[in-house]
Amino acid sequence: MSVAMAGGSVLDLIGNTPMVEVSKLDTGPCRLFLKLESQNPGGSIKDRIGLSMITAAEREGRIAPGGTLIEATAGNTGLGLALVAAQKGYRLVLIVPDKMSQEKIFHLKAMGAEVIMTRSDVGKGHPEYYQDMAERIQRETENSFWVNQFANPANPQAHETGTGPEIWAQMEHQLDAVVCGVGSGGTLSGIGRYMRSVAPGVEMVLADPEGSVLAGIVQDGVMREAGSWLVEGIGEDFVPPNCDLSLVAEAHIIPDKEALHAVRELLLREGILGGSSSGTLLAAALRYCRAQTTPKRVVTFVCDSGNKYLSKVFNDYWMIDQGLIDRERFGDLRDLITRRADEGDVVSVAPTDTLLIAYGRLRLYDVSQLPVMDGDEIVGIIDESDLLLAVHRHPDRFRTEVRDVMSSRLEVVPPGTPIDDLFPIFRGDHVAIVVDQGQFLGLITRVDLLNHLRRQMP
Repeated sequence: MSVAMAGGSVLDLIGNTPMVEVSKLDTGPCRLFLKLESQNPGGSIKDRIGLSMITAAEREGRIAPGGTLIEATAGNTGLGLALVAAQKGYRLVLIVPDKMSQEKIFHLKAMGAEVIMTRSDVGKGHPEYYQDMAERIQRETENSFWVNQFANPANPQAHETGTGPEIWAQMEHQLDAVVCGVGSGGTLSGIGRYMRSVAPGVEMVLADPEGSVLAGIVQDGVMREAGSWLVEGIGEDFVPPNCDLSLVAEAHIIPDKEALHAVRELLLREGILGGSSSGTLLAAALRYCRAQTTPKRVVTFVCDSGNKYLSKVFNDYWMIDQGLIDRERFGDLRDLITRRADEGDVVSVAPTDTLLIAYGRLRLYDVSQLPVMDGDEIVGIIDESDLLLAVHRHPDRFRTEVRDVMSSRLEVVPPGTPIDDLFPIFRGDHVAIVVDQGQFLGLITRVDLLNHLRRQMP
């Protein structure tokens, strides 16, 4: 077995990503292939356009050495730009919507990018809309270049000259459809133009999050009012200049729930850890495949790695809070409990545990209070305030046992208690402890109630 000689830079690893066939999911009469863009060095398909757009800006004299790159991004384009900017010595300022996962933000900052967070609930023309902010910051910054992935021709060019030819070669010129999402439109347009030139019969299929305006335009020519969605990186409230919807043969509207369950199933069944947008593409590809009456060869993408979404898509509690996991409903307070004792989800401490153990569990599980359990019986509550008061000026008290600090005054309610009766408990800075005939069922906090109320929104 030969081994390639060492050399080059990390930028030489962009592109030429592998293709794998789905084998354990129901693809109807079709064969479905996944192009693993998660294998790019920055972890996503956006590495391709990051390199292409910066190289083009250098070639055209639009950025000088030591200059500042500015971009509005939902995450992965920012990571692609950060990878290239760090290697080429540019400062990078990114404006990102506030629904971006923490993992992406940590990744961006670790690569030296300056991150400005803005609102995700406003549209174009609003001063806090991420693209408008990027354009304004560019005007105010000397020796700067607004990358503008949405209108930059080097974006679709990266896919027309790179991704498209790779797919065509890997599929050995036997291909019937490519399923794409649209963030900036570069992937759809670039691959679509390439396929039109070499194989006009290949269908371009749009996978669009529910709430985005794009699928409606394809389906009936109507741009409806944009909604909101949880999937990151694809879907838009306008048609980007780089997005050529005339290339699209059909479009599928994919709700968040279907998308996120699809990507979780992809990991469980196929062993492939994809991000949230990959779930939208996979769900649409499966719909397309199952609707066919003759065998077809179909390609879609694992756009990025799911390791950027472990705290969200692959976190059961986040999914529950968003109303995306179906649970048994009781019609009482049990429906408000996020971590249910009967499902083994309660994080607790024992009376003989130390405050250091309690502190560690509060931080590890990102909770504000812990039930103190003696066997199956709840005997107390310990929260951040209890810990702070105990160790303030006396850090050695982290060795103190929980039972010496915990609160034994418990606000116990049966599951049939009306929700309105919880408010006096919360006003007293306590949590509601739900117990049914002596059996501890779980805790209800203010956040649990807020999440429950938000799930009731029409």
